Amino acid sequence: MKIRTWTFTLLLITALAGRVQAQKPFNSLTTAAHDTVFRRGSGVSFPQLSAQQVAHLTVLGKVWGLVKYYHPAVAAGKFNLDAELFRLLPGVLAAKSVAERDQVLRTWLRGLGDVPACAQCAAQPALPAKQQADLAWLTDSKQLGPALRQQLEQLRNNRHQGPGYYVTTGSAGNANFIHEEAYASQTTPDAGLRLLALFRYWNSIQYFYPNRHLIGEDWNNVLPAFIPRFLNANTGEEYRLAVLELTARIHDTHATLSDKTAGLTRLWGEYLTPGLVSFVGGKPVYAKATISILAAECPLQKGDVITSVDGVSVADLIKRQRPLLSASNEAALLAAIGENLLRGSTAEGKIAVLRAGQPLLLAVPRYQRAELTKAPLDPALISKDSSYQILAGNIGYLHLGKLTPRQVPVAMQALEGTKGMVLDLRTYPAFSVFRLLPAYFVTQPTAFVKFTMPDLTYPGRMVETKPLELQPMPRPYLGKVVVLVNEVTLSLAEYMAMALQVNPRATIMGSTTAGADGDVTRITLPGDLVTRFSGLGVLYPDGRETQRVGIVPQVRVEPTEEGIRAKRDEVLEKAMQMLAAAK
Repeated sequence: MKIRTWTFTLLLITALAGRVQAQKPFNSLTTAAHDTVFRRGSGVSFPQLSAQQVAHLTVLGKVWGLVKYYHPAVAAGKFNLDAELFRLLPGVLAAKSVAERDQVLRTWLRGLGDVPACAQCAAQPALPAKQQADLAWLTDSKQLGPALRQQLEQLRNNRHQGPGYYVTTGSAGNANFIHEEAYASQTTPDAGLRLLALFRYWNSIQYFYPNRHLIGEDWNNVLPAFIPRFLNANTGEEYRLAVLELTARIHDTHATLSDKTAGLTRLWGEYLTPGLVSFVGGKPVYAKATISILAAECPLQKGDVITSVDGVSVADLIKRQRPLLSASNEAALLAAIGENLLRGSTAEGKIAVLRAGQPLLLAVPRYQRAELTKAPLDPALISKDSSYQILAGNIGYLHLGKLTPRQVPVAMQALEGTKGMVLDLRTYPAFSVFRLLPAYFVTQPTAFVKFTMPDLTYPGRMVETKPLELQPMPRPYLGKVVVLVNEVTLSLAEYMAMALQVNPRATIMGSTTAGADGDVTRITLPGDLVTRFSGLGVLYPDGRETQRVGIVPQVRVEPTEEGIRAKRDEVLEKAMQMLAAAK
């Protein structure tokens, strides 16, 4: 999946948050930076884990995460928490009881130094709290003994305030993780590094994911479930599969995984076809070809229904891929599966299809990504500039993926006298276009969105901003508008749809969007992997969620097999019909 991120205007968000903070860079001579003994591996050996040891490691992971983001000495860069974990592990694994394990942790906590009293820790946040920190485990007498509970409660009540060594505030108010060692030389991380990956990811979600309440399960149960999974992932491929399975559990279309090695490429298949599959009526249909000359060599035709790939049925391929792909909703999941469906490990794929109901087995050329990228474009398929135009019936059309900032005022002037306008958001717009275009479609200041974001004075708590308003242009467009969306309308495109949706003359048409909005937060994991999540919660002004829900169309129109085969854009056709009939 192609990754795009977008950033809100810094002054806009921080002004709303009321908490602009100077974030000084950390001195490279901090103690944490010099604790490099584990740079090439953890050196920790793990036995076959008992249920008690899994329980001990679960508590360790939670205590370690709390210390990482709450302890003033850690926030000051005095301790390398990766190294501290590796030093703790042998003692925790050897503990024969809860009391022994607690003693190991209590001794460690004392070694970090005293926690000064924090007068401001009891203060209420400047913005209303949308979600409180989930720290119920601190009072669980089955997990923690009384002395350890007391130490942790003291840390909670006197926690570090604001940015620290491992996390700062990003430009949009989301979390920005720093000083996270990538262990790039360890393409197959050892068991200790794999456990670090799990702890690092689990705690980043626990304390900084604004949509934690929308995951769909108790995040506390995920940690013990994945401890054996990560420790048993002994190969590079198994480790990457474990990470994919973990990130899929937050159900966030932004939660993709990148790998600087060829590990993920081999996992999904090194060879691709010059086209994509879309799910139409629940069926995988070859729907889109590239405009390169390689597309002409592909025997697949638009409208072909894919039934198997290299001898594996589509049903089995979906079953394999479903637990590995993080998607906010079913539409986004099927879109991600469609991107991978025709990939394989060979330069020729055996693709079984139904063409107009007739079964065919096709030998389909596949190419490595570099070949596809460098392939010349087919001159016959290169269209003239179509970012804006006037269609039949005096209907204006804007393609918001092609429109440039300089074209916005020109296009709006050119389309000023049209009967109605179609805004095509089945694409990804430029942020600079978003900043200009929606203001043409409101006649007065109009609220369209508000956000939730992590509160670094109390990690785990999410605060909610006031709504943002669009300010109208001097000459707004007063005609009817139809905004086209579908499952590839993602992130900034969804945000733009929200801004256009407040126009009382606008209709959202198409199918449900990807359901992942808000600036993206990156997390680095051992093995030089990078994953992401939606770093802000994005809400309508009345508090309705968009994450996992998406932008729901008022008029639902989807392509059909017949329409794809005939190379028709049925959604655009319906929009034009609606605008033509409007009075």
